[in-house]
Amino acid sequence: MEADDSIIVNNVSKHFKIFHERTDTVFEYLTSIFNRKKSFDMLDILKNVSFSVKKGEMLGIIGLNGSGKTSLLKIIGKIYAPDQGSVITKGKVTPFLELGTGFNGELTARDNIIIYGVILGFTKKEITSKVHEIAKFAEVERFLDTKLKNFSSGMNARLAFATAVEVDPDIMLVDEVLSVGDISFREKSFNAFMDFKKRGKTIVFVSHDVNQVMKLCDNVIWLHDGSIRAYGEPNEVVKQYTEFASTK
Repeated sequence: MEADDSIIVNNVSKHFKIFHERTDTVFEYLTSIFNRKKSFDMLDILKNVSFSVKKGEMLGIIGLNGSGKTSLLKIIGKIYAPDQGSVITKGKVTPFLELGTGFNGELTARDNIIIYGVILGFTKKEITSKVHEIAKFAEVERFLDTKLKNFSSGMNARLAFATAVEVDPDIMLVDEVLSVGDISFREKSFNAFMDFKKRGKTIVFVSHDVNQVMKLCDNVIWLHDGSIRAYGEPNEVVKQYTEFASTK
């Protein structure tokens, strides 16, 4: 690993088993209960993917749905383990993937901030001291003691995002979260990520918004069917991808 490398992905492959358990008759259903030999197909999500990301670099990942983008982020974030290959990261990693995982609708916004913050790696004391700052960023100060089940989906997403950005990691894995909320909140989110970028944070950014990718990213990977189809300067890679996508 070179001194300025923040992430190294080396020959990573990942597959999932797709089980077939269709039963057309009562007899097939009853026998399937006792039959442990269920047929399945192997779905290759990622195939020998290799690249590196420098400290302070923002790498964009684009591709059609099902190309392996989110799975790749989850492997970098240690949510999934690769079946082959390895991932090396330097520094604290925070995945901005499934915002709000761990939220409980029966608890207040205040309680959910604390629980989510602990999930993200804060101590209870640390996250408690940040509650009002997070609520202000999420624009829900008036609703801190309101149960989350009474929040709109947009308020939930803003609260989760505002809590997650407080982590201040070395490496950020971002999956479409810049589209959270209304126009003003999206601008606030964008500015928050630009601040991270200016402070030398490493960001891996998955998005279908190719204009945003071209505007933000230093390099871009185009994933297709689990393999890297192109890698390099954003305008060139996006051009190749959009030309390909327009034929689909």
